[in-house]
Amino acid sequence: MGNRSIKWGIVGLGNIASQFASDLLLIENAELTAVASRDLTKAEEFGGKFNALRMYNSYDLLFDDSEVEIIYIATPHNSHAELSIKALESGKHVLCEKPMSLSYKDAERMIAASKKHNVFFMEAFWTRFIPSVQDLLQKIGNGIIGDVNYIKADFAFRGSETENKRLFDKELGGGALFDIGVYPLFLSYIVLGYPKEIAAKAIKHKNDIDLQTSMILQYETAQSLLHASIVSESDMKAIISGTRGRIELNAPWYVADGYSLFINEEKEATFTLPTLGKGYSHEITECQNCILNNEIESKLWSHQNSLDLSRIVEEIKTQVKLPF
Repeated sequence: MGNRSIKWGIVGLGNIASQFASDLLLIENAELTAVASRDLTKAEEFGGKFNALRMYNSYDLLFDDSEVEIIYIATPHNSHAELSIKALESGKHVLCEKPMSLSYKDAERMIAASKKHNVFFMEAFWTRFIPSVQDLLQKIGNGIIGDVNYIKADFAFRGSETENKRLFDKELGGGALFDIGVYPLFLSYIVLGYPKEIAAKAIKHKNDIDLQTSMILQYETAQSLLHASIVSESDMKAIISGTRGRIELNAPWYVADGYSLFINEEKEATFTLPTLGKGYSHEITECQNCILNNEIESKLWSHQNSLDLSRIVEEIKTQVKLPF
């Protein structure tokens, strides 16, 4: 990537931002220049922990920092669109935590801002860049399991309204679909593309967010059975099955450290492909490469990829009548 360091800013300093910042420290030529929270004490604590040069109690101050080149936005879902657009309008590159927005219309606005201001934008689907997913996509593309005709994937855990308040907060975009359901949808999309039909059913909270949602994506010769829940557990494995064999991603599949390959029901091989750090490191590297190559989008997770996934989520949101 050359010798020049890329100077990062982080907006929103919660748990995901902490994991991201830990991985940022592992990347050569990455520098945490500034962090911002509406709580200055929180910003100072976070910045001190991860060696940030400057700490702000205002997002606008970070957007105005002339040294910051790219901003990682890790605030709650409901603020992603407006903060991303504001950062892009300030001439900053943006890596926005998934889901990029709560509506397809906002997703279009975000992509339009990236193009208008000629600055890099990417939705932070870190799973796309981890070694195991990169490797299995290549193998599937080479036909190792034949034609894919079935995918099973879920993301489920037992959350608590007292301990995981954001997850159950309608105003912040809480619920299973937007927080974790996007992951199995993403897997189906990167393997099989945009579906012909979508069917979804949800169990709702009294405040109208979805507690669990099950989805079927129908393709010409394939189906994906997908599930997301914040009130029950699952084994968090994923299966991609084809006419010759199948791939089983290790749990938790969205950050799998490897997978098993089965050919004609016999276990053929086990592949071990650990991530660097938690796994955010791989999307960080992709962002830096794109910026140094003057690209405003990633070829691996493009603007169109994000728009397609947003349209799929929008259809499910409409079917299960979510309030966003």
